[in-house]
Amino acid sequence: MSIFGIFSKDKKQSLDKGLEKTKDNVFQKLSRAIVGKSKIDDDVLDNLEEVLITSDVGVDTTLKIIERIESRVARDKYVGTSELNTILKEEIAALLDENQGKEVDLSFAAKDNPYVIMVVGVNGVGKTTTIGKLAYQFKQMGKKVYLGAADTFRAAAIDQLVVWSERVGVDIVKQNMGSDPASVAYDTLASAKANGADIVIIDTAGRLHNKINLMNELSKIKMVMQKVIPDAPHEVLLVLDGSTGQNAYEQAKQFTKATEVTSLALTKLDGTAKGGVVIGISDQFKIPVKYIGIGEKMTDLQAFNRHEFVDSLFN
Repeated sequence: MSIFGIFSKDKKQSLDKGLEKTKDNVFQKLSRAIVGKSKIDDDVLDNLEEVLITSDVGVDTTLKIIERIESRVARDKYVGTSELNTILKEEIAALLDENQGKEVDLSFAAKDNPYVIMVVGVNGVGKTTTIGKLAYQFKQMGKKVYLGAADTFRAAAIDQLVVWSERVGVDIVKQNMGSDPASVAYDTLASAKANGADIVIIDTAGRLHNKINLMNELSKIKMVMQKVIPDAPHEVLLVLDGSTGQNAYEQAKQFTKATEVTSLALTKLDGTAKGGVVIGISDQFKIPVKYIGIGEKMTDLQAFNRHEFVDSLFN
């Protein structure tokens, strides 16, 4: 069971709708790849390779998938093109299984320390919106949530997070623009701990001058938080814009070099045909995709269910 409950019929419908553009794109290409073919042969596999790469699955991950399918074809001798969708679903789901992270246990009472999530990502990827939606869904679970506005480089970032805190009805700790982000994080954890919070979500700067500055800033925030809660943050969530395709890979590369990322959120999948990026990023970075954004509603940030995702994509 995901932390946001079972995968309901409504969530499945939302996922199908959110992946519509990607699905249409993939199926048009797949249809062309197997036209006139009754069995999966070298030509079909070559065409399938092109389909996956141009769907932003990525070259390395695509080659892994093709190798898996080649092994099945060699083992089973004759595999019809009508079975291609089923084989794709099974092999991609198996690939995603290898990168599955542990689910967060939020069943505890807030008698010790809150669970701390530090959120990172460049400006414009939907970081603040993701934080707001997470806060909403945690609150719906009956959890007491605190937000920390530690992106102090942009006044707009603080203002946006304040709007979300008011909209959701959760506490926020903030300081003036230009304040020390680590100081904000410290105050947030101290206040959350003193007031029996269950969850703390810390926003961080989306862009600093270079990777060294980014690394130093995030390291400092972590170090200061640990003065309040020794094992904080419990999770470092990297938010990526799924609609940017290959650019999302580059963002993931930069942030995984700058700090230890433990989970991923892919946003804006409803507005793009590049949903294949979820598969490639999960495989290439060996970091579990925990959430996907498939719409504007509060409930359109879904806990990532790899089997439902692949099933939706290839049905």
